[in-house]
Amino acid sequence: MNTQNKIQNKNYTPTIFDFFASPLKDFDFMPTFAKSGNFKCDIKDCGESYELKADLPGVKKEDIVLDFNDHVLSLTAKHHKESENKDEKGYMIHERCEGTYTRQFRFDDVNADDIEAKFDNGELCVKLTKKVEDKSNNICIH
Repeated sequence: MNTQNKIQNKNYTPTIFDFFASPLKDFDFMPTFAKSGNFKCDIKDCGESYELKADLPGVKKEDIVLDFNDHVLSLTAKHHKESENKDEKGYMIHERCEGTYTRQFRFDDVNADDIEAKFDNGELCVKLTKKVEDKSNNICIH
């Protein structure tokens, strides 16, 4: 039985050797973005706007800071999670995961006054409306 299967087995109590044999990225209590050192984002060009989606599992809305300054969108998320497992033999594991993660994206053509954000079920959606370009018109002289 490999280390990951042993840890996932509820009847198995990990030993100190299991922890050294398995890096922290294998623990299920850690969110995806904590394992990678950052959270995952998708940015889509929707024509008149951009749509950014960020996966922030385990993050609370009040722990997210979104800022747009000098054409740069900064997204910061704080995360804190604790896990405690105790079995009938008295073995106990108390694990913690916390940190602050930041991503920055540059948008040269975004209207800073027209940015909308929504957070639901661990996903942040940000709509960034593009600036309306000044179009020059040729004037016909009669």
